[in-house]
Amino acid sequence: MKITNIEVYPVWGGFRNFLFVVVDTDQGYHGVGEAGITGRELAVIGAIEHFKPLLIGENPFRIEHIWQKLFRGGFFPAQRILTAAISAIDIALWDIKGKALGVPIFELLGGLARDKVVCYPHNRGHATEVGPLVDSCLQTKAEGWKFVRFGLPEDGKVLEPRQAVLTAIKQLHAVRDAVGDEIEICFDVHTRLDLPDAVWLCQEAEAVRPYFMEDPLRAENPDSFKTLRTRTTVPLAAGEQFSSKWEFRQLIEEEWIDYARIDLCIAGGFTEARKIAGWAETHYIKLAVHNPLGPVSSAACLQLNLASPLVGVQEQPRKTGTVLTDVVPVQPKWEDGYLLPPTLPGLGVIFDREAAKAHPMQMAELPHLQRLDGSVTNW
Repeated sequence: MKITNIEVYPVWGGFRNFLFVVVDTDQGYHGVGEAGITGRELAVIGAIEHFKPLLIGENPFRIEHIWQKLFRGGFFPAQRILTAAISAIDIALWDIKGKALGVPIFELLGGLARDKVVCYPHNRGHATEVGPLVDSCLQTKAEGWKFVRFGLPEDGKVLEPRQAVLTAIKQLHAVRDAVGDEIEICFDVHTRLDLPDAVWLCQEAEAVRPYFMEDPLRAENPDSFKTLRTRTTVPLAAGEQFSSKWEFRQLIEEEWIDYARIDLCIAGGFTEARKIAGWAETHYIKLAVHNPLGPVSSAACLQLNLASPLVGVQEQPRKTGTVLTDVVPVQPKWEDGYLLPPTLPGLGVIFDREAAKAHPMQMAELPHLQRLDGSVTNW
């Protein structure tokens, strides 16, 4: 079997873009993958165009070989934009292999380690209001989710750290009082705080017993987690911006995090994610995969989690089967807060190329935030 073509499908989903990649073979099998790095889709598409000549004619079963070739073949080690492209291709190759062998990808990864995967949704993003947030979390609970998730609030285009932390503390207590102890709370700082304010927020959050505090610090200098780790008892989650196992290395080896936020669509697909997962297992760090993307990403994360021994929770912004149902008419099944194992081979999804072409990409920029003095801060 040989790779004959790679096609890119940037799709507008009504509120954001999704970037899908299809790899074709000479034996009729094809696989679909999805790339991360929202808002920079053109850069990822360009990377895939560079990769095409390297892929045509390759045996799609030689997944590790292809991964190494794409990651290391340009002399400069791949990071983010390139690894997002590699991720989509890698996921598609695993999809091909599963289809050709007639089994779901989780079987290729060792078989089921669990019967289903618990997920958390998104509740009202990063709004400052308390009442509507509580209502959203109560609605989530009523629908059957076992988790709620919200993040450090912003006021329009302004995020002033001290004000944001004070509001977040109020929100955390209000949500805990409303949903009770049986619902887990995930709180996303979204890399928006520097160390002193992150310490303050995490210490104040201890009283509401969050499942984890996500990305409490910026990702550029993981050494900062060494200081934060010793100053709070709340579980810490990080890694969604990392593009390889090497970026996870210190956080895992020094045990500065409790949950590894691997993004399969940025960190190198299944090939790299399973290595990170195994590494995390040796330090009793659970997976909390980063999945803000589309149904192909959801399916990939589910396959990894089904076969992994240490899994905390999967990010799932909304129920499956509610977005891009024409482009991906067969998606993983959501039931009572869990995703269930697929029955189809490969990823377990069906991708409609013609439907994808009917939703062409629209140029869209992610939000930009500033502080009260006009300086730039992280979104």
